[in-house]
Amino acid sequence: MTTYSGKGVYGAIATGKISVFKRQDIKVKREKIEDVAAEIERLEAAKAEADSQLEEIYEKALKEVGETNAQIFEIHRMMMEDDDYNEAIVEMIQGQGVNAEYAVAVTADNFAEMFASMDDSYMQARAADVRDISNRIIACLTNCAEEGADTEGKRIICADDLAPSETVSLDKEKVLAFVTAHGSSNSHTAILARNMNIPAIIGVGEDFLDQIRDGDMAIADGFTGEFIVNPEEETLAEYEKKQEEEAEKKELLQKLKGKENITLDGTKINVYANIGSADNIGAVLLNDAGGIGLFRSEFLYLEKADYPTEEEQLVVYKKVLESMATKKVIIRTLDIGADKQVDYFQLDKEENPALGLRAIRLCLSRPEVFKTQLRALYRASVYGNLGIMFPMIVSVSELEEILALCEQVKRELDSDGIQYSKEIELGIMIETPASAIISDKLAPMVDFFSVGTNDLTQYTLACDRQNPKVERFCDTHHEAILRLIEMAAKNAHDHGAWIGICGELAADTTLTETFLRMGIDELSVSPSFVLKVRDTVRKVDLSQL
Repeated sequence: MTTYSGKGVYGAIATGKISVFKRQDIKVKREKIEDVAAEIERLEAAKAEADSQLEEIYEKALKEVGETNAQIFEIHRMMMEDDDYNEAIVEMIQGQGVNAEYAVAVTADNFAEMFASMDDSYMQARAADVRDISNRIIACLTNCAEEGADTEGKRIICADDLAPSETVSLDKEKVLAFVTAHGSSNSHTAILARNMNIPAIIGVGEDFLDQIRDGDMAIADGFTGEFIVNPEEETLAEYEKKQEEEAEKKELLQKLKGKENITLDGTKINVYANIGSADNIGAVLLNDAGGIGLFRSEFLYLEKADYPTEEEQLVVYKKVLESMATKKVIIRTLDIGADKQVDYFQLDKEENPALGLRAIRLCLSRPEVFKTQLRALYRASVYGNLGIMFPMIVSVSELEEILALCEQVKRELDSDGIQYSKEIELGIMIETPASAIISDKLAPMVDFFSVGTNDLTQYTLACDRQNPKVERFCDTHHEAILRLIEMAAKNAHDHGAWIGICGELAADTTLTETFLRMGIDELSVSPSFVLKVRDTVRKVDLSQL
């Protein structure tokens, strides 16, 4: 029996046989070609085939993990059409008279090295994306299919790492768990595993792949990050019992549907859901969420080749509001920038995009884009119970400018004879230390706060949350973060506003009681966590010190 330690990124246990993920080893040789035009035609045909494959993967991901998480494959399709990337390949074919496979491989190495050498972790992550799309094009040029894993029956898939496309391409019905030597808990693959409800462990280490074999019996503990190969009978029986207990817990959670989120002392808490697409409404209703605490509107922009029009946005917002009937729907305005880039915005490359022109800063810099979204939101408000939330606030002057634009939009709609609700709640995200510290000044100006703990952690601890190298320093339970949340909660209540949390910490049930004692009124989590949070809320007694 051998035990390896990694980081669990989806809490569940799997027991079964191992299948080692294999990639087709494509040897690319430099060859001289005579017909440059024909070689470029080969390249274009391979790119078209690769694009078709990515479209199929996107459609599969759409069904399995929802539109938000499927967007990575649309981004890969856009990257494949990048002018600089394609020009470099074509120029090498034309200038050196080499075969397309070689030109793609060299270009991929150059671009990946360029991205990897950048200080910004978002750009560093693009190195893996460039290699992923380049390997796909080369495979199409050489007619090599992906080898994948031997998944006869359900297996625990083991790999050095998995590209998002590889994760989604595997048959979910034949995968017990993912275990990888490398990876970050914030990687696309980890996020996809969580959304596919598959146990996953990352960062097990370089050596484990050399020491395991196809068909070995193993246990993957997504709670602790332990990966046990060839367990003893006693250990296997112990984990099988744990699996049974987890299944019983899930069954008990289902009995919480229809129950209220009320603590033992009678305090009512709202438990809402976070989504990024109207396609996720089914999951919200299935898991009995009390409303939507965060609708990420930026995915309307990510899926388009050009700015979505007012009418296009109205259709989506209307659908979400009507589907939720009288339940609260909080839509966050455009949060583009940092790790979410859109080509047609033509944003300049920044050394520190997380600290650059993003979210509300971008909206206030492009008021015509912002006003289009605000008009669509106000028009949609007559179809349900709408709240509008503004991200990345750091000052009173920003909020004053936003509120002035809202008033301008309302006057224009009045002038046009277009109806809108007079009951819209306006709120801001507390996701910078600045907004928490001046929350006493901001609270009188809005109806609610929503704490974005992902960015609040990043900016408070000066830890890039996309960078796996600093993950161990990124303590989400750090006292400074909890103090900032408590400060914002007190100031919200002192000025008649309510406060929620919509970041990942909202689903951390080890902190639920702490948050409720701070006075947090609402917790917004992924739909699959709603019942788990409800269960925890109902066991808290705030009357007990």
